[in-house]
Amino acid sequence: MRHGCAPEVGMWFTNVEYPSSFEVVATDEQEGFVEIQHFSGEIEEIDLESWFELQLEPIPTPEDWTGPYEISREDLSYNDESFRLEDWSAILTQLDIENK
Repeated sequence: MRHGCAPEVGMWFTNVEYPSSFEVVATDEQEGFVEIQHFSGEIEEIDLESWFELQLEPIPTPEDWTGPYEISREDLSYNDESFRLEDWSAILTQLDIENK
């Protein structure tokens, strides 16, 4: 008997029994597995039968999406001061001129 949440790529869940948050990154119904990536970055494959036996709750996407990717602000090469509206509008104006 199937119960629980259906695995959908991009959805985040928490395991009620063993609290941990993870994202569904792939599913294959023909092969019968779900691939998940824990917030810590670890990737795990779960067979569909086991998936539906887990006590899962859907959760919102974490605000700090960089957790599993080990990315810091320095790696992203920006800070809050580097984004100014006039910088973006200049680029868009240039693109409009080039596309005419």
